[in-house]
Amino acid sequence: MTSETIISIENVFKRYPVGDGEFTALKDINLQFKRSEFAGLVGPSGSGKTTLLNIIGSLDSPTEGRAMVLGKNISELSHRESAWLRNKHIGFIFQVYNLLPVYTVFENVEFALLLQNIPADERKKAVMKALEWVGLADMAGKKPDKLSGGEGQRVAIARAMVKKPEIVIADEPSANLDAANTHAILKTMKKLNEELGTTFLFSTHDEKVMGYLERIVHLRDGYVEQDEIISPKSMTT
Repeated sequence: MTSETIISIENVFKRYPVGDGEFTALKDINLQFKRSEFAGLVGPSGSGKTTLLNIIGSLDSPTEGRAMVLGKNISELSHRESAWLRNKHIGFIFQVYNLLPVYTVFENVEFALLLQNIPADERKKAVMKALEWVGLADMAGKKPDKLSGGEGQRVAIARAMVKKPEIVIADEPSANLDAANTHAILKTMKKLNEELGTTFLFSTHDEKVMGYLERIVHLRDGYVEQDEIISPKSMTT
C-alpha cells in the first residue's frame, strides 16, 4: 500500500431538515483513506455509513467541514464536475445490481465507457477484460434475467471496474447473496484491489465481508466510534 492519501474527511457534519428541525447524520467526522486500502464502514442502521459513502462518491456534499476526494473539494464541484469525477474515477457497487434488463451483460458493462466517448474497439477490449476479471467472459451475450444472483453481482463489479477507477464504493454488496457467492465476490474484489491498486470502501454489517477487510471504521449515531487496522482472514475461507 502506498502512503498517498486520496480521501480526506475533515470535521464533516451532514444535517437534513426534518419538520421544523433537523437531523444530524454525520457529526464531526475526521478520516483519511490511502490508495489501495480495502476498508469498510460498519455500524447499525442510521449510523451514517451510506451518508458518508455518498459524500465520498460526490453524490452529496457536507453541510459543514471539508471532503477532499482525489484532490477535489466535493463542496466546490459543479454538477458537471461531480458527474465527471464519478464517471471517470469512482466505481459503484450496490446491493441492488441495477442492471439494465433489455441489454446484454456486455452492454451493461460497456455503458460506463460510453459516457467517456471511448472508441468502440477500445471499449470492446476493456469490457471483455473486465468480464474476464470476474469470470463471466462466456456470458457476455446473455441478458440479466438469465443470470444467478451471484453472477449479477459479478457483472456489477465488472461494470464498476471496467474504467479502472481509483476508488470503488460498495454499499452492502453482499445483502442479497448467500455465503458462497459472498466469498466469491469478496475474493474477486480483493484480487482487483491488489492487482490494480484500487481503493475499496464498503458499507456493511456482514461479518463475512468484515473478514476480508484490512481496516474497519465503526460508526454509531453519526460519530466515528472506533477506527481499527486488522488482519484479514485467509482468502480461502
